[in-house]
Amino acid sequence: MNKHVATDLGWGVGILVVALAGAAARNQGLVEPETVTRIVIGLTGLMVASFGNRMPKTFVPNAMARQARRVAGWSMCLSGLVYAALWAFAPIPVAVVAGCSAIVLGIAVTVGSCLWMRARARVA
Repeated sequence: MNKHVATDLGWGVGILVVALAGAAARNQGLVEPETVTRIVIGLTGLMVASFGNRMPKTFVPNAMARQARRVAGWSMCLSGLVYAALWAFAPIPVAVVAGCSAIVLGIAVTVGSCLWMRARARVA
């Protein structure tokens, strides 16, 4: 199995296990429901950061594609960390709006950078 596929499956299974363990702990009265929500959704942000961290490290033969992967990696890593931090520390209504805005901003930075590089390449 490909190393990246195994990592992706590991993240998915890990989040499911944490969610199930959190639900069981919540049902036993050991943990507040809000805590379980924050942990599981915070892990999703860490997963996005992990994927962003991995993006620039994969080999692509084209220099422009490497540059695009670097920008995408940085923007996804930072937006994932902001998302996770907001879900860990901010009130839930703020975490929902600001966290989703951080992810959307990371995607917008990536798309904008790619469009800018493409327009610059056409001119040259």
